[in-house]
Amino acid sequence: MTVPDDGPRLPAGVTLRPWAEGDDLRLLELWGDPTDAQHHQDRAMLRPSSTRPDEPWARCLVAEDEGIPVAAAVVYASSVHPQRLWFYAETTREQRGRGIATALTGALRAEAAAALSAGTVVTTELKARFAAVDSGVPETTPPETTPSEATASEAGAAVPEPAEHPAAAFLADQGFAPLQRSRRIAVGPGVITAPELDGTGLAVEELATGSVELTQAVAAFYEATHGWDPAEMTVGRAQQLLLGPSTGASGAVVLRPRPKDQGGNIDAFAISYTPERSEDPTDVLLGWNPELAPADAQAAAASLLALLTAQYPVQLEVDEAMEVLTPVLDRLVASGHARVLLDTRIWATDAS
Repeated sequence: MTVPDDGPRLPAGVTLRPWAEGDDLRLLELWGDPTDAQHHQDRAMLRPSSTRPDEPWARCLVAEDEGIPVAAAVVYASSVHPQRLWFYAETTREQRGRGIATALTGALRAEAAAALSAGTVVTTELKARFAAVDSGVPETTPPETTPSEATASEAGAAVPEPAEHPAAAFLADQGFAPLQRSRRIAVGPGVITAPELDGTGLAVEELATGSVELTQAVAAFYEATHGWDPAEMTVGRAQQLLLGPSTGASGAVVLRPRPKDQGGNIDAFAISYTPERSEDPTDVLLGWNPELAPADAQAAAASLLALLTAQYPVQLEVDEAMEVLTPVLDRLVASGHARVLLDTRIWATDAS
């Protein structure tokens, strides 16, 4: 891979080169520990540039100052979300403000433009993310609420974009704008009254994570809730990326309006990624049938959440685009029934 010379000028003594083995350890010594869970995940984006046509396209550059690595940046393509390339850059604190990250960004944009011309990628638009706030743990637990009460809430209070965040300031300078907000939220045990199933016709059933019916439901839900970052989530990809053994998926439960043998389809599903019950919140993907009316989908999702948390805490990742589930969780957070573990903002160069 050649490093393009066009784009912003590098400071004197600074050069760019491709990512090499051992750079993660060298840079970690200068960067120090990540500041939050999102920062830790984003550093994992840094990787060797792709070299084979059967690999997902990726370019990663390191900036050296007098031969010492001080910064790195990466762009790479996602087969599931092809509209934008993921982008991440980090500069050691002592070197910030010199234009190194800007030069890295310009060089990677030139690489993406060349790949677009060659037909290797389908876009040069970029997306990036950062954690916005740290959330505290509620000191008290308010009274129980029922699923119907939880669904009665409109969206929670709007949270302003963290314009003063260093990552936000840099991204804005590079032409990025806010696209989406994603939160990881923990819901405590027994704080929502579980619905009565007897006499309602509702059926709760465990399914194998390899179930074709479940995989189809997961794929349909994922595509329907990612209009903001369009997904090409086939059944095969859903099984590989969300349900297969490598994902850690350890079990699934579904809610039906009536038993399956009476024609009951899946109204809502929950997939656990925590192999054993513990006092820590179980990592769960909670979804619903996107063909349901919004009120019915919200009732199904809230009921399944109540059943899941009857005895044990869970944690869920929810985007603001998940309009069925966000009002439920907003009300729980506002009342102290739930807490935000991580609040992430996603910005993109083509965001309106």
